[in-house]
Amino acid sequence: MGTQLVADRPGAARCILGIDPGLNITGYAVIHRDGGNLRLSEAGIVRSRAKDTLPERLKELSDGIREVIAAHPIELVALEQLFSHYERPRTAILMGHARGVICLAAAEAGLPMAHYEPTRVKKVMTGNGHASKSQMQLAVKLQLSLATSPEPADVADAMAIALTGHYLAGNPLANA
Repeated sequence: MGTQLVADRPGAARCILGIDPGLNITGYAVIHRDGGNLRLSEAGIVRSRAKDTLPERLKELSDGIREVIAAHPIELVALEQLFSHYERPRTAILMGHARGVICLAAAEAGLPMAHYEPTRVKKVMTGNGHASKSQMQLAVKLQLSLATSPEPADVADAMAIALTGHYLAGNPLANA
């Protein structure tokens, strides 16, 4: 049984795909809201091979996300916002490529998207915009009534992003 939630809000999505994008490993999680219950439907990773070319890796990521979208009645895609590591611009550029193919897959499926900065996700989930990975995993475990903390961290992050999408979707104050 999922977590009990406040009554449904108009405009709140019932099926949300949360994505923690990365070129090597992309975590994803699909959560469903059934009335006042929230449950995890599926979670996992899409992995690309470092030895493949960039186009091959992006195709692998795109195909994996499209497969998840096709398997569920997704109403909203919640995606972690790109943040820049100035000391590692290559990482930010590669992350931008990954986010681009994810956004394209969602757009081609006609799905709305929400983008959340990592600090916003942490704040929504724990009340602390600088929460640790272990705090986030515990928050996800409790809010989805999971038996154990989710692993790996990419999947836990995707679950947190999906939950953030749930809590903020349809909320007129979400972007205030």
